[in-house]
Amino acid sequence: MTHEYAQVERDGRTLIVTINRPDRMNALHPPANAELAQIFDDFAADPELWVAILTGAGPRAFCAGNDLRWQAEGNAVTVPPTGFAGLTSRWDLDKPVIAAVNGVAMGGGFEIALACDIILAATTATFALPEPKVGLAALAGGLHRLPRTIGVKRAMAMILTGRSVPASEGKDLGFVHEVVPADDLMAAAKALAAQICELSPMSIRASKQVVSRSLDTASLQAAYEGQMAHPAVSALWKSDDLREGPLAFAQKRKPVWKGR
Repeated sequence: MTHEYAQVERDGRTLIVTINRPDRMNALHPPANAELAQIFDDFAADPELWVAILTGAGPRAFCAGNDLRWQAEGNAVTVPPTGFAGLTSRWDLDKPVIAAVNGVAMGGGFEIALACDIILAATTATFALPEPKVGLAALAGGLHRLPRTIGVKRAMAMILTGRSVPASEGKDLGFVHEVVPADDLMAAAKALAAQICELSPMSIRASKQVVSRSLDTASLQAAYEGQMAHPAVSALWKSDDLREGPLAFAQKRKPVWKGR
């Protein structure tokens, strides 16, 4: 399938998605959002793909958010049901997604990164929710995900000032996993994806689902007692991988995961 606004590469079990609008600092307009939504629909449905990496084309930007020039030109602003970049409102994706933030991640771009499971950042990366500077608000999940990630007071200090945060501070605050030189970013992302792919994909999906759903559960006890009812956990207990793991351990060999 040909893509106009993104580049897609398969690397073993990993899908690498590159937002490809460098002339607009990888800002997204409705056609790009729709294209990315379809890409992540296909990723979710493909049993041969276990992890995705999302990054931006060029050295300047991961994603500068909503394409305000498109909006200012009088074009309608629409977003697919799965949200900005097909990720910010995608609540049922149990496969892990790594954000490899290579430059500016502003507004919706930061919200996309926050919707991913792990954020790796180049030393040149910067993050902000500057929507109030242009009369908008970060309504693609940033106002919800950032406080849940770094705490309310620290998040409010970013949200209410719209200030930019460098990658190093992002790591100190806790929303960036690792900061690496820009030239090493994709190698680091691929290495992390490879680490994940060494594990049972059934276990990974169950783990992600339990964590994500427990965050909205009223109490620890309720989260604990309800975890066995989650679909990915039920699938894990019925899977070939559940038998393969202990068998490989007993036979002192590397497990051969099937993802089913």
